[in-house]
Amino acid sequence: MANGDSISKKLEAINLLELESKARELLPPAVYDYYAGGANDELTLRENRAAYERITLLPRMLTDSSRRDMGTTALGEPVSMPILIAPTAFQGLAHPEAEVGTVKAAGAAETLMILSTLSTCSVEEVMAVAKGPVWFQLYIFKDRGISASLVRRAEAAGCKAIVFTVDVPTPGRRERDVRNRFKLPDELSVKNLLPAGLQGLPHEAGGSELAPYIASLFDPALTWKDIEWLAGITKLPVLVKGVMRSDDALLAVKKGASGIIVSNHGGRQLDTAAATISVLPQIADAVDGAVEIYVDGGVRRGTDVVKAIACGARAAFIGRPVLWGLASGGESGVRYVLEMMRREFDLAMALSGCPTLGSITLDLIHN
Repeated sequence: MANGDSISKKLEAINLLELESKARELLPPAVYDYYAGGANDELTLRENRAAYERITLLPRMLTDSSRRDMGTTALGEPVSMPILIAPTAFQGLAHPEAEVGTVKAAGAAETLMILSTLSTCSVEEVMAVAKGPVWFQLYIFKDRGISASLVRRAEAAGCKAIVFTVDVPTPGRRERDVRNRFKLPDELSVKNLLPAGLQGLPHEAGGSELAPYIASLFDPALTWKDIEWLAGITKLPVLVKGVMRSDDALLAVKKGASGIIVSNHGGRQLDTAAATISVLPQIADAVDGAVEIYVDGGVRRGTDVVKAIACGARAAFIGRPVLWGLASGGESGVRYVLEMMRREFDLAMALSGCPTLGSITLDLIHN
């Protein structure tokens, strides 16, 4: 972990919250705000974190936690820990290595990455250097041909699953981006959409360039039938990302989803939506093991991962912390983030009296 240690000494960051503070100093204000910001008053953004902080743990004693095993699988793909990388757009804004640096770090940590449709490196570029499993996050466009083409490319490149994001029928109002008039610099583009001629954001007279771009391309008329359509055009498993209700989770399973990611888009869509960890237990209970359940939003500590697994998640995804690591040192910075989370989770397992993932059960949670 020499690279990680050097990053730590350079930034004097001993946890992810400190790393964010240091990354903020490195990034242009508009880029930091784009990554860090949420919708409207950012109540959901803050609640995602606060909900974890309110949950307390009831550790078990004398369980022989001298050795901990955190290895698991995600849709059958082996990973070294239940800490995975969530999809985040435009990683080239954080560091020139962009998504290529992130996927290399994921491979080194033997964990899984989800690649965003709106990445600044193409799926082919990312998969050419991937050493571990990669899932492809998909938005469904008004032009279904574009989405179908992306699925075919993801399959051909070696992605292991398609992650259908369902919580963006229209973009949330992210006021930091409006204020900053967010736009991509000329040297960056949405490379996955280059064949469709949609790689550049439209220049707007005022406000964020991203919101009208999304509104012009993404299909707001999506229904549950679109999961069936998607599952019908690919041999890959399809996960549904953006589920926040038990009844929606059951519909996703009924329509052919192989997995569910409980997510509120990091607080970037509907403000005042519930925190993901607060709805996870009832969703997991309703699904009752029919498919694998994952969660993202607000995960910043190893104890958060314990809480997520106890509440029914197969694994937890981290998004923004990966960007802070990328900004601080490219691939090395992301590796540092992943290893920091690994060490924190290992310690949390030991102190909770949980030598295995199977021993992390709901009775550890004390609300």
